Amino acid sequence: MRLHNARMSQTPQIMIIPMIDIIFFLLVFFMMSTLYMTTQESIPVNLPAAASAKQDVVKSFQVTVSADGKLYLGKDAMDLPQLKAKLASEAKTADLVVTLRADKAVDYGTFIAVMDELKTSGIQRISLAAKQ
Repeated sequence: MRLHNARMSQTPQIMIIPMIDIIFFLLVFFMMSTLYMTTQESIPVNLPAAASAKQDVVKSFQVTVSADGKLYLGKDAMDLPQLKAKLASEAKTADLVVTLRADKAVDYGTFIAVMDELKTSGIQRISLAAKQ
């Protein structure tokens, strides 16, 4: 006579609820860990020099046109040719983002002249500042 064992008769089952919990935990873990992966640290080595090597650098400048028509690069006052020369030299070494700020009393022609000089000096990304 053969005895029937209750433990032996049950077939193995995949528990889906704990598996979903683990998958969601892994998803959250990887999402949170990618937020802190902004710097890449590695073993220090002496890299060889190359003429075509270029580091992607984005510089931001603020050009301000005051109510009396004076130009400022940051806090430094300068005229239009000086501004064009300074930004053209900076545009050769880095990708520039220029924020153009102008007083609302500034003549529209002056504003367009400054914007035109920025574009001819090689700056592609110009944003206009306004008060919210």
